[in-house]
Amino acid sequence: MEKVDYLEGNVVLINKPLSWTSFDVVNSLRYSIKKGLGIKKIKVGHAGTLDPLANGLLILCTGKMTKEIDQFQAAEKEYIATIKLGATTPSYDGEMVEDRFYATKHINEDLIKTTLQTFTGEIQQYPPMFSALKVGGKKLYEIARKGNEVAVKPRAITISGLEILELDMPYIKLRVTCSKGTYIRSLAYDIGKTLKSGAWLYKLERTRIGKQTIQGAISLKEFEETIRL
Repeated sequence: MEKVDYLEGNVVLINKPLSWTSFDVVNSLRYSIKKGLGIKKIKVGHAGTLDPLANGLLILCTGKMTKEIDQFQAAEKEYIATIKLGATTPSYDGEMVEDRFYATKHINEDLIKTTLQTFTGEIQQYPPMFSALKVGGKKLYEIARKGNEVAVKPRAITISGLEILELDMPYIKLRVTCSKGTYIRSLAYDIGKTLKSGAWLYKLERTRIGKQTIQGAISLKEFEETIRL
């Protein structure tokens, strides 16, 4: 592609790898563009953060297209999430080790299906304490890592789809379709609590943002090779 495509504005769909932060991906893409096109500066931003332990679709905008980031962020999103029942972690995912354990013998497929129905539609959700959400100017995870607690208000979100893809106790694989601002980690935790057990997010892949899908995404290596052409 010509320089003008990126400088004037372009949308790049990247399949974010595990262990990378969304900011890591932005930096990598920016570096590849500057090096590949021989330019010193270009604006790059992403639409919708993915946690390091999640992979999948990340939309990046360059140049003047960064003005469209809010529009992408507001779009409906789809995830494939695997949750593990019978335990919880402080971070609600695999970033921290299991610290509490619960019974699961009473849980069957019918109970799971009934429980999932209570999470569809507009619901109130508390964000996880180990998140980048700011309260009083400080990120929640910074407060939590110091052992402190702070009152966090629930937020209205919408779960428009919640489908069981696989059930292999203690793991449940789900397809989740949801609104902006949904924390899948919190959803996993809340599902476990409603089942009178515990749960944490074992694996997460984002497969869609609005009309953009993971099928249209490329790896960072593929992008780097393309920019060199």
